[in-house]
Amino acid sequence: MTTNPLIEQLRQRKQQARLGGGEDRIARQHAGGKLTARERLDFMLDKGSFRELDMFVTHRSHDFGLEKQRFMGDGVITGYGTIDGRPVYVFSQDFTVFGGSLSETHAEKIVKVMELAMKNGAPVIGLNDSGGARIQEGVVSLGGYADVFLLNTLASGVIPQISLVMGPCAGGAVYSPAITDFIIMVQDTSFMFVTGPDVVKAVTHEEVSFEELGGALTHASRSGVAHFAAENEEHAMFIAQKLLSFFPQNNQEDPPFADTNDDPLRMDEALDSIVPENPNKAYDMKDIIRHIVDDGDFLEVHQHFAMNIVVGFARLGGHTVGIVAQQPTVLAGVLDIDASTKGARFVRFCDCFSIPIVTLVDVPGFMPGTAQEHGGIIRNGAKLLYAYCEATVPKVTVITRKAYGGAYDVMSSKHIRGDVNLAWPTAEIAVMGPEGAINILYRRELAAAGDPDALRAQLVQEYREKFANPYVAAARGFIDDVIEPRETRPYLINALEMLQNKRDTNPPKKHGNMPL
Repeated sequence: MTTNPLIEQLRQRKQQARLGGGEDRIARQHAGGKLTARERLDFMLDKGSFRELDMFVTHRSHDFGLEKQRFMGDGVITGYGTIDGRPVYVFSQDFTVFGGSLSETHAEKIVKVMELAMKNGAPVIGLNDSGGARIQEGVVSLGGYADVFLLNTLASGVIPQISLVMGPCAGGAVYSPAITDFIIMVQDTSFMFVTGPDVVKAVTHEEVSFEELGGALTHASRSGVAHFAAENEEHAMFIAQKLLSFFPQNNQEDPPFADTNDDPLRMDEALDSIVPENPNKAYDMKDIIRHIVDDGDFLEVHQHFAMNIVVGFARLGGHTVGIVAQQPTVLAGVLDIDASTKGARFVRFCDCFSIPIVTLVDVPGFMPGTAQEHGGIIRNGAKLLYAYCEATVPKVTVITRKAYGGAYDVMSSKHIRGDVNLAWPTAEIAVMGPEGAINILYRRELAAAGDPDALRAQLVQEYREKFANPYVAAARGFIDDVIEPRETRPYLINALEMLQNKRDTNPPKKHGNMPL
């Protein structure tokens, strides 16, 4: 049977488009330890589900010899497919075509899939591998970036947006991922910076490598720009798949339910002894989380940044929850600038997408010192307070040990619309720790005492017995119940079931003025 010549021409064009910048450039991509744009989509999406859009688009530029270089697709592959059977929209920048640089048509393709995603209520995943703006197109390229930024902003809180940085991401290119909900970088092969090492050296005379300036580990641990630092590209895409499993498709839907064989009534005796008798001794809050959640499965976000607070996703009774918890093993779980902004960002994401928030509290207060005060701990701490106050999703709080001062208020207390507030018998709820309180309340008595250390020890013990416990707060209804630690999982699941039809609203307004 003779093939129609028009069909044969179509097949040849599609084959040419699939080669991107050609076999040599594909080989260079592989030699650099990177998959091609198409290989990434094939790996991440359900087999056979991808449908490409705008395969035949080419740039419109005629300057600097570009009219002699036209590649179908123009450096980005766009379309839609499924992950675990759920629709997603994707764009994957092709570094083999003009270094993945963004042109007018490149940006138009990205904007088109983002608009489709918003209309149809499905997540967007961007795989970024680009040298930045296409210099030959000048302001047209810059305008394309701004078009993408606007769509990122309009889509924020409407559909989940995940950015995978699979290669260089410089200049204006960094701001699209920065507006999205989660950034996943790849160790050794992906970089993000506003200006590269050469510009830094020219302006500030600093000698810095690509990795030190904007590598995955730098942004995952120091700047907090990256939420995850993946070991390789396959790991990065697995993280994206795992993240999506916890999220609803859009802000009008509930998060997906996942069946589990983990008994919702399961009690764990190990929790009864996990908090040390010595209030100054540390323990690992992640152990508590793993004991409580379904199957011990916890996806931590920002694992290497501001480690004095822990945030991440898990399930309780099959339902997605966001967990915010102090980490006593790092800075005693104190709230500082980075921990506050990390927690605030996470709480706001959960509230955007109807994910209930479980807060585990062991906080001695806010970090003191000139570095924190001059860095704006007041303003940044207020971000976490604002986020919790504004959130209308179900909020369940468990105080495991310390809840001192203003930090008690901030950590989803009853006073800022916490729905169910529980405490373990080891909880200490007070304006400050016993030692600090005694030093202030009995300053004169201690100065006049013959044996101030003995008097201080006696007064500290009396203060601890009278105030450093959960029962004063419980007597006022600030704590709904004091529970045995082993009962935490069934209590949380029951509370969340009770709150599943919760309706709460904020006063009508365009938007609040968060203390940014």
